[in-house]
Amino acid sequence: MTDFTLSKGADGVAIITWDVPGKSMNVLSFEGLAELDACIDEVLADDAIKGAVITSGKDSFAGGMDLNILASLRDQVEGDPARGVFDGVMRMHGILRKIELAGMDFRTKKGGKPIVAAMPGTGLGIGFELPLACHRIFAADVKAKIGLPEIMVGLFPGAGGTTRLVRKLGAMAAAPFLLEGKTLEPAKAKAAGLVDEVVAPDALLDAARDWVLNASEADLVKPWDAKGYKMPGGTPYTPAGFPTFMGAAVMVNANTKGVYPAARAVLAAAYEGALVSFDEALKIEARWFTKVVLDPTSGAMIRSLFINKGALEKGAVRPAGVGDERVQKLGVLGAGMMGAGIALISAMAGIEVVLIDASQEAADKGKAYTAGYMDKGIARGKATAEKKEAALARITATTDYEALKGCDLVVEAVFEDPKVKAEVTAKAEAVLGADAIFATNTSTLPISDLAKASTRPGQFIGIHFFSPVERMNLVEIIRGRETGDRAVAKALDFVRQIRKTPIVVNDARFFYANRCILPYINEGIRMVGEGVAPWLVEHAAELLGFPVGPLQLTDEVSLDLGVKIARATRAAMGDAYPDGDVDAVVFPLYEAGRLGRKAGAGFYAYDEKGKRQGIWPGLGERFALAGDQPELGEVQNRLMMAQVLEAVRALDEGVLTDIREGDVGAILGWGFAPWSGGPFSWLDRIGAAKAVEICGALEAAHGARFKAPALLRDMAAKGESFYTRFAPAAAA
Repeated sequence: MTDFTLSKGADGVAIITWDVPGKSMNVLSFEGLAELDACIDEVLADDAIKGAVITSGKDSFAGGMDLNILASLRDQVEGDPARGVFDGVMRMHGILRKIELAGMDFRTKKGGKPIVAAMPGTGLGIGFELPLACHRIFAADVKAKIGLPEIMVGLFPGAGGTTRLVRKLGAMAAAPFLLEGKTLEPAKAKAAGLVDEVVAPDALLDAARDWVLNASEADLVKPWDAKGYKMPGGTPYTPAGFPTFMGAAVMVNANTKGVYPAARAVLAAAYEGALVSFDEALKIEARWFTKVVLDPTSGAMIRSLFINKGALEKGAVRPAGVGDERVQKLGVLGAGMMGAGIALISAMAGIEVVLIDASQEAADKGKAYTAGYMDKGIARGKATAEKKEAALARITATTDYEALKGCDLVVEAVFEDPKVKAEVTAKAEAVLGADAIFATNTSTLPISDLAKASTRPGQFIGIHFFSPVERMNLVEIIRGRETGDRAVAKALDFVRQIRKTPIVVNDARFFYANRCILPYINEGIRMVGEGVAPWLVEHAAELLGFPVGPLQLTDEVSLDLGVKIARATRAAMGDAYPDGDVDAVVFPLYEAGRLGRKAGAGFYAYDEKGKRQGIWPGLGERFALAGDQPELGEVQNRLMMAQVLEAVRALDEGVLTDIREGDVGAILGWGFAPWSGGPFSWLDRIGAAKAVEICGALEAAHGARFKAPALLRDMAAKGESFYTRFAPAAAA
């Protein structure tokens, strides 16, 4: 099979077509890179060829590098993984530099051949780094993304993208694309200077050919190869450039808290590269890229956020032997915030939706949520009036359960009250077809108990959406005791249709995500009750890479929800209830009306516009600060272990059956330290023996909740890691 093919036109323009067999989007492998190199050699050696256009045989241009090959680079030089990675990266640099120089004799500025990129659609990562090495970039005027999002999976553009973009745009203008992974649609990419021309799709190749045939020798000299080149915005030690690089360093440290090495590395590569020649800058970029690839943070993020996440989205845990269960017609019971969000994303995915509520006014309000969302998209240029009308046309808002006839999946999203859920379950099943699947959206109520209201528990399943539905990528699918494989397959296929990431867990109190996040929240609150400075608790969490601290998170979800969960849990557990000391903090605040952000008062103080103003000063009066404050590391260990031990227990008890789901679910569900790769990846990073040691110290100081589970102790004794012990389940 061939990834790159070359065809020669009668006009002297060669077309190099990138079309990886069996892939919906091109990805670059080293075999493909060698084929591209051979094509470029042929272009440069054949006198009949005047120049070349590199394009794609697919609707998109390319989705990036095949990240699976990065691991193989470490083994290229025995005993020296750094040399293997560095040599592999420099091989890429050499081929892209060959394209850029195009055989030109730079002493005479003659003899070069124009090579341009014609992008029919999305170009990301190496799919944009390759065009950056070409002499002109043409992009089709279609819905597509162009940019360098490597930072999102713990890497940075290491195939020349960092060096070329900084030299093309300047450090300040390049920063959003390098440090934030920002991507743009073609027209905006042109305005930002990422691409040179945006043309109609059917004119793409003709425009590229015409440019090749009319290019001058001056057109083939990149700005950074021209005599007298000066970097836009200035280099680090110029009056203009110095504040830019200093500001970037401050921004990186403020945003990453020092736990994301790729962000520091890309800034260092840009800074150091700006002080030397272009070819030396490429070597610097390659060195920093090698350092990042060999850092365990990069490996963990790639595994969880690229390999494992992709595997789950492609159906890695889908029951075998079940046919296509994509949803044709969806029923949504309850048009509140959650139900309206489910209706929105389903209609946007092309699914016919019946949205039911007790009153027509409530149902219409739920449908209007889609209209409001689409209006915001239109204002930002992300949607059109036609798409809005199409989405609204797919939603039927009604009070009539008869409208559910023909639905093959119903998602119930009413109040977290078993009686209310049982009532709507019976009403829906009375009109549904025999094969329809019924799903309940709940964050805490046991699925097997709710299924008792169903006449067909084998077709009853839990689908836990996170709020707000349109923004949160994770969906937790909960299999009840009697849930059948077809119901699981239906739920997974539905989640795939709406472009979310699913995990499948077995039924247990709080399932997986809430089971782990509640101890994190409770540990933070418990420390406040002990007299630990609340700002120490919050900053400890931030320095671990969590998006928000436990106190802020409590304010966001509201203290009254916490009180409701606490009361229900206490009622279920009786004397075994473990969180009385947490309630001693939460309940007085609740009774004082400090319900969190929505009330403008919680652990934090807020101004009249709802903006946080810092920790509420009165908190120290209610819960006096201890004279001796704990070390930062102890606070961090408490916050981390409160979560990861629950993840281990969930695996040991069979709630989780696949550690990939545990890691991906933690990152997407509640923002568990993405740099770590998730709780199991983090435990593997520090080692089971070290984890048991930390647990021993915490148990002695703070109680049995930190007792290391038997599974973790057994792994420590055997020197095992989760990704070795559970390798069959974790294989991508």
